[in-house]
Amino acid sequence: MRLGIWEILLILIVAMLFFGPKRLTDLGPALGKSIRGFKKGLSGDEGHADGHGDGETPPPASGNPRP
Repeated sequence: MRLGIWEILLILIVAMLFFGPKRLTDLGPALGKSIRGFKKGLSGDEGHADGHGDGETPPPASGNPRP
């Protein structure tokens, strides 16, 4: 199923009415960021096994280590 120019135009008009111009411009980057995160999760590129997959170093351990 292919979308024609009139269908795309109608979708854009409805989105503009629903979200407004300010929120619509903020929606693009947020959507891109969430899609990148989803793809990263699907590819298994999680990083470290301790759950710090965002490139940050884990926080230092506090207290005495348990034997």
